[in-house]
Amino acid sequence: MVAYRGGIPVSARQFLADVRRVAATLPESEHVLNVCADRYRFTVGFAACLLRRKVSLLPSTHTPEVIRQLTVFAPDVFCLTDDVRCPIDLPRVIYRENEAPYQAIQDADVPHGQARDWPPPEIEHAQVAALVFTSGSTGAPLPYRKTWGRLVNCVRFESERLGLNDRPCSIVGTVPPQHMYGFESTVLLALQGGHALSAGRPFYPVDICSELEAVPRPRMLVSTPVHLRALLAADLRLPSTDLVLSATAPLSQNLAREVEQRWETQLLEIYGSTETGQIASRRTSETVEWQLFREVRLTAQIDGMWAQGGHVEQPTAMCDVLERTAEDRFLLHGRLSDLVNIAGKRSSLSYLNHQLNAIPGVVDGVFFIREEDEKALSDVTRVAAVVVAPGLKAAALIKELRRRIDPVFLPRPLLFVDHLPRNATGKLPQETLHALVAAALKRTASR
Repeated sequence: MVAYRGGIPVSARQFLADVRRVAATLPESEHVLNVCADRYRFTVGFAACLLRRKVSLLPSTHTPEVIRQLTVFAPDVFCLTDDVRCPIDLPRVIYRENEAPYQAIQDADVPHGQARDWPPPEIEHAQVAALVFTSGSTGAPLPYRKTWGRLVNCVRFESERLGLNDRPCSIVGTVPPQHMYGFESTVLLALQGGHALSAGRPFYPVDICSELEAVPRPRMLVSTPVHLRALLAADLRLPSTDLVLSATAPLSQNLAREVEQRWETQLLEIYGSTETGQIASRRTSETVEWQLFREVRLTAQIDGMWAQGGHVEQPTAMCDVLERTAEDRFLLHGRLSDLVNIAGKRSSLSYLNHQLNAIPGVVDGVFFIREEDEKALSDVTRVAAVVVAPGLKAAALIKELRRRIDPVFLPRPLLFVDHLPRNATGKLPQETLHALVAAALKRTASR
């Protein structure tokens, strides 16, 4: 079984039949932007593009400006979507379901005419399967190529590290398949590890529970710290889940331990980047150290730490402050861009965020460098914060922060909001944060 759609299992043979059907509908263009929201449809579309030797483009967002920049990079790009109202301004191919009623097809029930859908096709190791994009200092998407063989090696190392070899499971993901973490851990891991992905992308706690309940054990939940905190706060009975995977932001040990105790499960964290893919993991409840995947190595250079080897396509500079503690282990101290120096004292936004969110009564919160300070020529920097903390007063929150962080890092101003508009992976894009802060400052000034 390759997938579950609404609780209905999908066989590998049915999957391949869908792949060939969709492949036949694709135009001759080489580049495709696959925005199918249904995880199964995304996976079928990706496999169909592999079959037709097309390259899937995986940008970090789908804003009009990013789409415009993609067309400059790949003028022939088209959009594969399962939404007839898709607003993306590109030539579109609409994913169409098979006209026959959808149901699982067992091998014994397959007519002789469909025998061509088995065995699965082989894809060349060196074939470029995808281009993933990060935003550089200019804001323009920077492409990183991903060959099929390296992608396969990455998720095979992941499967080994997660203890999933020879242990097929059902995979439920709260992260979109277009995100590198979701792409690797819900799509590629299922295809290469003999697992079955769940087609949905639940967001709210009750929907996550329903999605888990609809698939058989053993089950794995692929999620983020934001979703895990929301699940714990909802105080719902989580269906028995054998493994929880988290990424996109570091988890605190307290949160990891609470997840394991409340849900009687094991939680593992994944570390990586868009450029490198996944390169390390840890059992957060037991250690703060990260262990590198097999064959991956870190080397210290003048400009920071570099990753290479294994499935990493080329030596790549890491954007985080890493401290190597052994040949295959390291500590994560935050992002290079997060470092804050005020009055000769150093901290990081990641550390400040951790301390803020550890305060009882804080639902969500984030520190940031004020926009005017980012543009200033002087060395004087101030940090501010926005927080969701119904029931807490500013004075009480500042008093608690003063116990946890150096006074020079106390937020000025401290803004209270109803919620933080995080994206599907739990991140808060800078432009969204700046707009939120501007609106909050305007409300404060008008009182």
